[in-house]
Amino acid sequence: MEELLELRQFLEQGKIYEALLLVDELEEMSLSDKINKIDSYGVILLIHLIKQKAEKRSTRSWDVSIENTVREINKINKRRKSGGFYLNQAELIDILQQGYQVALKRAALEAFEGHYEAQELAAMVDQKEILTQALEFIQQ
Repeated sequence: MEELLELRQFLEQGKIYEALLLVDELEEMSLSDKINKIDSYGVILLIHLIKQKAEKRSTRSWDVSIENTVREINKINKRRKSGGFYLNQAELIDILQQGYQVALKRAALEAFEGHYEAQELAAMVDQKEILTQALEFIQQ
C-alpha cells in the first residue's frame, strides 16, 4: 500500500521516470508473489504424485488435493486482463524441479507411514516421470 501512495506522489509531482521505476518494482513484487505461490502448490502436487507412484495406489484425499493444487496453479498463473500466462512451460518445469527435493522429503514423512527416508523413497520413483506428469496435469 505504501508503494501505491508513493506512486501517486510521483505522478502528482510529474516525476514520470520515478513513477515508472516504482511500477517496475511493483510488477516484480507481484510476479515474485505469484512464483512463490505456484512453487508452494507445486510442492503439494509433487508430494501426492510421489506418494501415488511409490505406494502404487491413490486415495480420494490425494486425488482431490491434486485437483485443487492444479486448479490453484492455473488460477494464479493466468493473466486475467491480457490473457496468456505469467510463467511459460520452461519456467513451470524449473519451479517443479526446484521443489522436487522438498516434496520428496515431505512425501517420505507421509508415504508408507513414514518408514522410508527421502533417499529410499527417491529410489522407488522416477523423478522425470513425476515431473512430466505434474506438468501434464497443469497444462490440461
